[in-house]
Amino acid sequence: MIRISKMTDYATVILAQLARTAGTQSSAAALAEATGIAYPTVSKVLKALQRAGLVQSTRGLHGGYSLARPASAISAAAILDALEGPVAVTDCAAGEGHCDIEHSCGVGSAWQRVNRVIRRSLHEVSLAQLAGMEAVLMPRGNRMDP
Repeated sequence: MIRISKMTDYATVILAQLARTAGTQSSAAALAEATGIAYPTVSKVLKALQRAGLVQSTRGLHGGYSLARPASAISAAAILDALEGPVAVTDCAAGEGHCDIEHSCGVGSAWQRVNRVIRRSLHEVSLAQLAGMEAVLMPRGNRMDP
């Protein structure tokens, strides 16, 4: 099963909260209260998001955290990369030299194709869509099976 980590899930919730309050600063404590995520976890996630350039912080009495760019300009891929690094469904999907048996394996190129499709899809979904602020549009001809 391909699954994002709990920290990435928390990051998405925190970023969605910041997106809903765009134009204001939110403290880590306020974000913890609004999201129900423990304060130490919020602080840890905010540091990772700041290092990745997804949030910015302002010090002082009216300081806090805000999105570094509009929610529509932050992709799901950027969020995943910030917390987990680039998505790779298999070792070989990360690129050449990451797998011990790539010289004798016949399935690596197929997994790399799958990885590219997943990556492209993650780039197409914005934080604004994840936060429910914009509709998620499905490309024509694509169907989601239950």
